[in-house]
Amino acid sequence: MSRISIAPMVDITDRHFRYFCRLLTKKSILYTEMVTSSAIIHGDRNKILDFDPFEKPLALQIAGCEKEEIGEAVKIAEDWDYDEINLNVGCPSDRVSGNQMGASLMAYPEEVAEIVQAMKRETNKPVTVKHRIGIDGTNILPSSLPKVIFDKYEDLEYFVKVLNEAGVKHFIIHARIAILEGLSPKDNREIPPLRYDDVYRIKKDFPELLIEINGGIKTIESIRKHLNHVDGVMLGRAAYEAPFILAEVDQFVEGGKINNISRREVIEKLMDYVERFGEDQKMGYNALKNTLGLFHNKRGSKLWRQIINPPWGEGLYGKNILERALEILPEEVLDERPISRR
Repeated sequence: MSRISIAPMVDITDRHFRYFCRLLTKKSILYTEMVTSSAIIHGDRNKILDFDPFEKPLALQIAGCEKEEIGEAVKIAEDWDYDEINLNVGCPSDRVSGNQMGASLMAYPEEVAEIVQAMKRETNKPVTVKHRIGIDGTNILPSSLPKVIFDKYEDLEYFVKVLNEAGVKHFIIHARIAILEGLSPKDNREIPPLRYDDVYRIKKDFPELLIEINGGIKTIESIRKHLNHVDGVMLGRAAYEAPFILAEVDQFVEGGKINNISRREVIEKLMDYVERFGEDQKMGYNALKNTLGLFHNKRGSKLWRQIINPPWGEGLYGKNILERALEILPEEVLDERPISRR
């Protein structure tokens, strides 16, 4: 059985975008944005953790470095009934790694294993780990910690071995190293070369584990190719930039098939969704702002973006904007279905 998921993306995979994704894919696993354990403990929990049941199956991604704090955050999140709890060991942002969270933790597998064990003590849900194939540039870490470059296959193999022994059975591996200094998060998604073979090799060396691959995957053909080597594929920016691809991905999941839905039908369902925000322009815009790629590479793409982006005009709300879109966008693109393109 293969698995398809949509990666956690800061400022993108909020509950509105997840609702939009679920209209397109019924079988994929959706992820929250990365949430710090501190935010869960000290912040507005309902705002941070609430979701629409329509979004499920849904995984919560947590970032942190203190095992007791992460354990407490997982315990709190139990009341929200997520389907999976995921530990972020892959984010290269200096705001994250500089606080000894995210990708910098890869240098210390034993500490990550202790975090995982603390998480597993607080939940019976699957605890998974999302990480890179390695890291480079750890001198942002405290001077008391050893400086390492952790980017050889043997380092990755050891990391997976230690976490497997701690009870992790599902790894989501971004097939690039994370460069922790001098590159922005965007550059870290593009500049370090992809090393898919390292991820394939992990699956060969640990055949009993569920190995999911992430990084630079943008087409149905590439998903199919990767699934010849690993158990799952996680889509990242492609899901945001060209989301209509999601209507096809359920074919790779047991019991799934291509979702025979048109863009018109997606927009009509979004109209029902934004009605709950009524005459609240801000909430209406927030609900639609990450749907900009729905017409990616299609006639009407620029027009769709112009319609969605503010200013909307006085007295116009989410439903009005979508009604306008249905009036003026090209009918042949609105009514196109994934099945008709195969």
